[in-house]
Amino acid sequence: MAAILELKYFNSFWLKKLDTIVEVENTTAVLDGAVDGDTTIIITEANGNIGVGQNVSWDGAPVPNPYIYKKTSATEFILSEAVDIDDAEVLTFGPITNFDYIPAAYGASEADPSTDWFVEEARIRGGYNNTNVDLGVKAYIVEDNINQQHRQNSLIYSGVFNSRTGVNKTNEFSVGEDITRSLDPANGSIQKLYSEDTNLIVFQEFKVSQALIDKDAIYSAEGQPMTTSGAMVIGQVQAYAGNYGIGTNPESFAVYGFRKYFVDRNRNAVLRLSQDGISEISEYGMGDFFRDNLSEIGNNGFILGMWDMHNKEYVLSMQPVDGTYKTLTFDEDVAGWTSFFDYKPNQGGSLRNNFYTFKNGEIWKHYSPSNTGWGSFYGITYDSAVEVIFNPEVSLVKTFKTINYEGGPGWETLSFYTDSDVSVPVSKATYTTTLADLELQLFTNSFKRKEDKYFANLVNITPAANSEIVWGNSMTGVKGTTATVRMNYNNENLNKSAELFAVSSEYIDSSY
Repeated sequence: MAAILELKYFNSFWLKKLDTIVEVENTTAVLDGAVDGDTTIIITEANGNIGVGQNVSWDGAPVPNPYIYKKTSATEFILSEAVDIDDAEVLTFGPITNFDYIPAAYGASEADPSTDWFVEEARIRGGYNNTNVDLGVKAYIVEDNINQQHRQNSLIYSGVFNSRTGVNKTNEFSVGEDITRSLDPANGSIQKLYSEDTNLIVFQEFKVSQALIDKDAIYSAEGQPMTTSGAMVIGQVQAYAGNYGIGTNPESFAVYGFRKYFVDRNRNAVLRLSQDGISEISEYGMGDFFRDNLSEIGNNGFILGMWDMHNKEYVLSMQPVDGTYKTLTFDEDVAGWTSFFDYKPNQGGSLRNNFYTFKNGEIWKHYSPSNTGWGSFYGITYDSAVEVIFNPEVSLVKTFKTINYEGGPGWETLSFYTDSDVSVPVSKATYTTTLADLELQLFTNSFKRKEDKYFANLVNITPAANSEIVWGNSMTGVKGTTATVRMNYNNENLNKSAELFAVSSEYIDSSY
């Protein structure tokens, strides 16, 4: 399509752009009147500027969509084909798909290109021999494969950035230098990068590696690596021992000092990367638990890892898509998982020895009972519970007679049951201050205080078994090989911490 423009100046000019194309918007409008086998449509009012060549779609529109052949007014258009559309139908005007009839003058019966072009002088200020405006240098590269590629296992770096000197070359990617480093695609995509000293730790789905920065590795005859300075920004990539990765859950990563913690959901493992390599800390007494729970997370689940600076613990919250969750902590001092929690955070972290979590757009400070009391998370108060398993003299069949604990007043036993699955509830402990109170409680099934220790009898509620002569409600004690007791503390009106130092039980031999 050609356009003839009459220019009366000696300078050269640029034909910059088409007003029809520039001003067109993707918008919607409501049809004013039904269309039955016609090409003309009328809309009530457009939400944006509509132009020639835009495709038009609606509920039940043919594929490919018709386009605007001519614009006769601000609300009336002629389509490229006859259509059937119901009255008040919502029309969607999309991008320009046909450029054959552009430019077209607004309201003209024939195309008038001269009214649609933007004309601009090519020389600054229009002066003779003034500096000519040019397109300048164009950066281009010949790409044989024009399809988009996702190199999920590769790294690329730009030029340097130095805020102190004002050097900023982050937009420079020199094709004359080797600025990429690819890892084994069999180990999956790169999920997280962590810079440690002069090295870069790369977490893939199925592997963890260390990339040397500004140096390379030379191996001795014995196979031992020795680092040396080099010109490469990303040097040799050395994989850590073990087929562990971070899966697709980089949010499980947390770091403190030289220890890094993360979760490999594909192998049902919680891992620690330290100076001695990768260790599977989920095996510290919790292997079955993580095997069962990590397998239920799924690809859309959330595994949040946080470092609690207040207690110096790794906090892990596993949150499947079904709304359930498990939040627990790992303590290096005891080399084990110490506690479960009743809160479900969206995010969390530590700052200046304080531990914070985020929930529904709000930030919450933990270990701060001055406002909400102990055991309170996100405005909800929970009870504290401790579960203990008794198994003295493993092969001996025992009758557990009492339940005792050392600690502060206020603890209660929610349940006491043996391997026969018999539950024995014990009422909430009371604090005795007088001799009369003590004498009264000797005849009740509650915790009694003696020498700063609390004890209570276990009243058996198990029905008598067949052929048993003396066994049942009249007996004191619960029979079994092992026993599990769950201690509970109500934090509702507590303004101080509840202490529990030890839980024990007196038993006798019932094997004969």
